[in-house]
This record gives sequence, C-alpha cells and structure tokens, in this order.
Amino acid sequence: MPSSTTTETPPQQQDGASLSHGLKQRHLSMIALGGVIGAGLFVGSGAGIAAAGPSIVIAYTLSGLLVMLVMRMLGEMSAAHPSSGSFSAHAERAIGPWAGFAAGWSFWVLLCTAVGLEGIGAANIVQGWLPGTPQWMWVALFMVVFCGANLAAVKNFGEFEFWFAALKVGAISLFLVLGVLAIAGVLPGTHSPGASNLSDFMPHGNQGLLVGLLASVFAYGGLETVTIAAAESENPVKGVASAVRTAMWRIALFYIGSMAVVVTLVPWNSKEVVEKGPYVAALDHLGIPGAGRLMDVVVLVALLSAMNANIYGSSRIAYSLVERGQGPKALVKLSGGVPRIAVLTSCFFGFVCVLLSYWRPNDVFPWLLNMIGAVILVVWIFIAVSQLLLRRRIEREAPGRLVVRMWAFPWLTWVALAGMVAIFVLMAREPDTRVQLFSTGGMTLFLAVVGYLWQRARARR
Repeated sequence: MPSSTTTETPPQQQDGASLSHGLKQRHLSMIALGGVIGAGLFVGSGAGIAAAGPSIVIAYTLSGLLVMLVMRMLGEMSAAHPSSGSFSAHAERAIGPWAGFAAGWSFWVLLCTAVGLEGIGAANIVQGWLPGTPQWMWVALFMVVFCGANLAAVKNFGEFEFWFAALKVGAISLFLVLGVLAIAGVLPGTHSPGASNLSDFMPHGNQGLLVGLLASVFAYGGLETVTIAAAESENPVKGVASAVRTAMWRIALFYIGSMAVVVTLVPWNSKEVVEKGPYVAALDHLGIPGAGRLMDVVVLVALLSAMNANIYGSSRIAYSLVERGQGPKALVKLSGGVPRIAVLTSCFFGFVCVLLSYWRPNDVFPWLLNMIGAVILVVWIFIAVSQLLLRRRIEREAPGRLVVRMWAFPWLTWVALAGMVAIFVLMAREPDTRVQLFSTGGMTLFLAVVGYLWQRARARR
C-alpha cells in the first residue's frame, strides 16, 4: 500500500541547511514562458514538416492538447505539495516508493544525457563560427560555466534562465510578427502566398501525419522544469498556479502558431526546411538579411538555456530522491542552500555522455540515446496515474490545497492516458521508435525493480 504520509520536508542537515528560496517571481514567470521554447522547436521541427506537410499544424495541436492536460495535472499536484522532486515525489505519494524511484532516476538519466547532447550541439554552432577550434574545448567551457553557476546559488540559475528565456521569447515573437505581416501582404518587399502552400495538406496521408505527431510530442520536453524550480521560489504555490494557467496560450502561440506561419510561407517540400531549419527557411523567404546567422544565435541560446535548466533539474531531482531515502546519502549534502554534490554528479554524468559520443559513437552512445527516447512519455503516465489517485485524497484530507484543479476530472485524465497509450502504440509500429520504446521500457522496469528492492532493504534496517 502506498503511504499517504510521504513528506517533502528535507532531512536535517548538519548545518541546519535546506534548499534556498532564491528564485524570484520574475525568474519563475520567465522560466515558464521560455521553457516551452527549446532547440527542438527551431531545428527538429523540420523533419516533422517534411513528413506531415502542412498537417504538422494538426500534429502539434494534438500533442499540444495532451501536454496541456499533463501540465494541468502536474500543476494541481505541485501547487498542493510543492517539491523539488515534482512528479517523482507525487508518484511516490500516490503509487509507492518504487514508482517515485523509477520516475525520478529515469528522468535524471534523461536530463544528464540531454546536458551532454546540448553541449555538443552548442559547440558545433560555435565551431562553425570559429573553424579550427576544437569541439571539446567549447563543450568543456559550457559545462564549466553552467556547472559553476549552479554550484554558486539558485539565483544564478534563475538569472541565466531569465535572460535566455527573454531572448528566445523575443526572437520567436519577432518571427511571428514578421510572418503574420507577410501572410497578410503588408510586409514591405513581400507578397502574400495566400493558401497556395496549404493545398497539399496531407501529402503523405495518415502515415505522414503520425510521423509528424511523434516528432511533435518530443518537442515539448522541458515543461516540467518550472514545477521543479517552483519549490525554490519565494511563493511556490503562486508560481506553479501562474505557470500552469498560462501554459495553454504559450503552447498555442509559440508552437502551433509558429508552425502555421512556417507552412503558410514556405512550401513544405522545400529542401531548405530540413537543411537549414524551418525558421531560417521562412526568414530567407522573406528576404531577411543574415537570417541564417540570426537563427544560429537563437538556437545557440536555446541549447545553452536547456543545458543550464537540465543541470539544475537533474541536481534537484537527485536531491529530492535522496532526501526521500532513494539514493546515496552523499547527494543530499547542502552548502549554502545548494546540493553541490548532486550538481557535480549530474555534470559529471553529462560529460561522460559527451565522451561516449566520441569514444563509442556506433554502439554505446546510440544505445544510451535509445534508452532515454521515450522517458518523457513514461513520466507523463506516472503524472496521470498519480493525479488520478491523489485528487480524491487531497479533496478528503486538505481541500484548501487544490489551488489548481484538473479540468473535468476524472474524464480528461483518462482521455490523456488514452492519448499516451495511443502514442506508445504508434511508436511500436515505427521501426525507428520501436527500439526506443523497448529500451526505455526495459530501463523503467529495471529501475522499478531496483526501487522496490531498495525500499525493502531500507525497511529492514
């Protein structure tokens, strides 16, 4: 039986320390606003457009609706019980320690691996600007900068993310304004394409739409960070509630809106959409000088922002797991309100991933990428199941904590779960994603067993 008494109160440190509350409301607001704008939106969306054509807008709308439901569920639980463990702590409270262990550590592996991937991607961009400089040097520099920032104080993470998010939001907003003006035919030097690029709406039929749907689902990763960061803000409940309530328009504007602008302006089968990225292709079409270099800067900022956020998120997830007795005690040590050993451990694992990409690019590294391929979907399922179980308990024990409520509970929660199962079925049908599905499933099962045995051994002590 899962316990309903799980607490998020940190164990007493030797120096009486606890996680600081150094994030201000402006930090949390901008993290929520910019957190939806990842590098995958600028780069990875090109492959989705090539597969789905203009129907990529439908794909992003469907996956966006699913993400809105997931964020609403997570927001309900996080506002009621703010925790740096976020969904991992909720899964432990609702389902049992093994669920919190599996959800938390699988997400930790995902974030640490992503840190390495983002470092490599950012280094490739800078290397293109400065040919002849070694890639490893830039990766090492980025790792040192963001590891150092996260070691110093949580407000440093907040400041980096505030300005990174401001730049991303500014760039995508400018793109949307220029695109809408061009579509309306009022942007000087351009003519409106009308609906000419939308006539072949589903060029590859349902199969292309399904491929685009899978591509769009994974572009939304990273939205969970705001609920992790909220635990260290001045007002966690207010921060979570605000972020969740604005999630709908943020997703609609930045993802669905920008996809609609791109496929209206540029033919879906244009080579530039895949080779240069959809946003560069659209800006080139508008005759914006230096569009490629401008978007390189934006993508670099998006990569560095994600790198910074993932170092933060992985260290806090690890800290929360260990404070709940689900990991090595050394990671729970705090200094100045920061879990510095957890930060260093997460950075070290991320750097190991970078080394694997150099040393074993043909076997070990692809295996690692497949293992984390569907983690975000596993996390979403834990969120939905946890919310189903916790909602009645919160209503019964502390109804005043329900500051955020899931819409049409429990029906929309079941709809979201059905959507996740459908995506798993689609992944099993596609050869490329089938391997990811099975690898992630194997890792999750392994962690669930380890979590169960860990808890059994801890109970005997």
